[in-house]
Amino acid sequence: MSGIYVHIPFCKQACHYCDFHFSTNLGKKEAMILSLIKELELRKDEFRDEVVETIYFGGGTPSVLNTAEIDQIIRAVYSNYTVVADPEITLEANPDDLSKEQIEELAKSPINRLSIGIQSFFEEDLKMMNRAHNAQEAAACIAMAKLYFDNISIDLIYGIPGMTNERWISNIEKALVFGVPHISSYALTVEPKTALKTFIDKGLIPPVDDELAEAHFHILVQKLAEAGFVNYEISNFGKPGYFSRNNTAYWQGKKYLGIGPSAHSYDGLRRGWNINNNAKYIKVIAQNELPMETEVLSITDRYNEYVMTGLRTIWGVSLERIKTEFGQKFYAYLTQQAQKKIEDGLLYIEKDHLLVSKKGKFLSDGIAADLFLVNLS
Repeated sequence: MSGIYVHIPFCKQACHYCDFHFSTNLGKKEAMILSLIKELELRKDEFRDEVVETIYFGGGTPSVLNTAEIDQIIRAVYSNYTVVADPEITLEANPDDLSKEQIEELAKSPINRLSIGIQSFFEEDLKMMNRAHNAQEAAACIAMAKLYFDNISIDLIYGIPGMTNERWISNIEKALVFGVPHISSYALTVEPKTALKTFIDKGLIPPVDDELAEAHFHILVQKLAEAGFVNYEISNFGKPGYFSRNNTAYWQGKKYLGIGPSAHSYDGLRRGWNINNNAKYIKVIAQNELPMETEVLSITDRYNEYVMTGLRTIWGVSLERIKTEFGQKFYAYLTQQAQKKIEDGLLYIEKDHLLVSKKGKFLSDGIAADLFLVNLS
C-alpha cells in the first residue's frame, strides 16, 4: 500500500511562521492544475506495482481550489493508478475558505477527510501569526463541517509567545467541545527567512520559550488522553479508528509519491524532491520532463530515518527489524547507545520494541539524534 501527496502551492496570504513553498499570486492556478495532472501521468510507471491507499492535498492552501479543480486531479489519479476501494482522501483547508456552500460541495466530492488549519481559537494568536481567518470563523467552520464530514482533523499551535497555560488549556477545551476525532498539534518553531524570525530579531515579538512549549505539550498529552485520544505520533492525536492513514504510512516507511512543486517522494531506497519554483515547475513539466532531484539512501541513512520516525510513534523501533534489515552491527550500536537513555527513564523496551517513555516524549527527536549513526557502512 502507498500514498500520493499533491502539493497545492498557493495561499491567500503568508503566515508569519510558515516556511513551506507557496505563492500568494493565483494567476498561474489553471496552468498549475494542468501541470499536476501531467506529472501524475508522467510518473505512473513508478507506481505500476503499487496500490494507492491515500491521497492527500497539502500546501499551501488546497482549499483555494474549487471542487471541480480538485475533482480533476482526483480523476487523474484514478486514471493512472490502482486505487483501493475505500481510499482516505484528505484536503487541508483554512476556515476562511470553508463557507457552507464550499463544505456542501466538498461533501459531494470524493474528499472524505478534512484537515482544518485552526491553529488557535484566540484572536490575539491569529493576528500574531497573520492567519487569514478570525476566531469566530474558526469555530463556525468546524461546526458546519461536522454536519457533513465524520473524519475531521484540526491543527493547533502551542508555545506561542504570550500564550499562558490557561489560554492553552482553553484552546484544547474549545477543540474538544466540537467532538472532532483527530487533532494535530505542533510547537511554534522559528524558521529562518520567515517574518516571525525578523520580528523576534527586532524585538517586536518575544522569543519562543522552549520551557513554555514543553509545559504546553504535557498539558496537551494529559488533556487529550483524558478525552479518549491516542497520542499515536508525537504531534498527532486520534480517537481509535481515526488515525491519519496518510501520515501513518509516512512513519511506517511506506512508499509515497509527491506531486507538485517542492513535493517529496520516497520509494524505500531513494528520496526525491521537486523544484520549489512554480514557474520553473510548470515549464519543465510542459517539456514532458520531471523537475526532480533524487538521492539514493545509504543503509546508514535508512537506519537513521527508521530510528527517527519509529521513536516518534506508539509503534516504536522494532529491534528484530534492525537486526534483519540493517544487520548485527547496527543492532549492537543501537542497543548500546540506548542503554543510558533507558537508565535515565527516557526510553524503554517492550515486546522487542524500543519506545520513548512519557518523560522522554517531548525530547524524542533529540533522543533519536543521539542514536543516529554518522557512518558504519
